[in-house]
Amino acid sequence: MLHVHAFVPAPEVAPDAVVDSVVLTFEDRRRRRGVITTVGGLEALVDLAEAPALAHGDAYRLEDGRLIEIVAEAEPLLEVKGRDPLHQMRLAWHLGNRHLETEIGPKWLRIRQDHVIADMLKGLGARVVAIEGPFQPEGGAYHHEPQGHHGHDHGHHGHDHHGHDHHDHHGHADHGHDDHTHDENCGHDHGHDHPHGHGHGKHSHD
Repeated sequence: MLHVHAFVPAPEVAPDAVVDSVVLTFEDRRRRRGVITTVGGLEALVDLAEAPALAHGDAYRLEDGRLIEIVAEAEPLLEVKGRDPLHQMRLAWHLGNRHLETEIGPKWLRIRQDHVIADMLKGLGARVVAIEGPFQPEGGAYHHEPQGHHGHDHGHHGHDHHGHDHHDHHGHADHGHDDHTHDENCGHDHGHDHPHGHGHGKHSHD
């Protein structure tokens, strides 16, 4: 079986070195060890020194130097928008207070789909829309700054996730947000242009 002991951030990926791709969820992209199956049917054992948080466009480096490009799989998400920047910050605070992994965009927040949290956000006056797309929560990538900028040395990423499972419900029922009288505004077609996995490739673990 092929082995992977290193990875390359997207800005440093040489297109002519890419021989295949693998479609992975965010959870799979941050695992230190496991077997991946590429779109082309190759199997490789990933065994990294530290748990990374790889992003769309990064690549695994095989022992022989060839690269396997990583494609972020589309996942069921909630896109959250506030009435104005201040309201958006308050919504972000509530999500952070519940330790929910959150991707922060210029005019939106994205979290994993969760009907309890969706109801809470609507009760706070947010517009919440169910979408599918790649998920790259804040603080989840070793070389990604806000707005997706690159440039960090990938040899010293140092983000250890300690195996936390942030998408459980963290006692949502205890937060007491029961007043959901606001307009849900959930009928909008966002038309996001995201890469979709369509079941190509997989990541399995011991």
